Amino acid sequence: QVQLVESGGGLAQPGGSLRLSCIASGSVFAIYAPAWYRQTPGKQREYVAGISGSGTTNYANSVKGRFTISKDNAKNTVYLQMNDLKPEDTAVYTCRADIMDSLEYVRTNYWGQGTQVTVSS
Repeated sequence: QVQLVESGGGLAQPGGSLRLSCIASGSVFAIYAPAWYRQTPGKQREYVAGISGSGTTNYANSVKGRFTISKDNAKNTVYLQMNDLKPEDTAVYTCRADIMDSLEYVRTNYWGQGTQVTVSS
């Protein structure tokens, strides 16, 4: 069974950094259009960053220049490097990707369970 599992969240001070990881485990054949989202209580889920198969990246204006999305295809892992963190970056960060499994070669949308990021002094 395929699943996405995030890690790397925690507490950071304003101006600090965190690196999130999202690992696709199970019978993974290929990962398409992985992306990171975030959500705070009472607000809609917000797109943060995405990366294409060719490596083209896209960012929300609120994180552009501070966050960097990258991927390691060999490890089925997507990363989100977050620098110069601000209190308004506090949220649950979740990764999403279309994954084709290696058993039936079916492409399905998956979401991780999320990891909490808190930015506070």
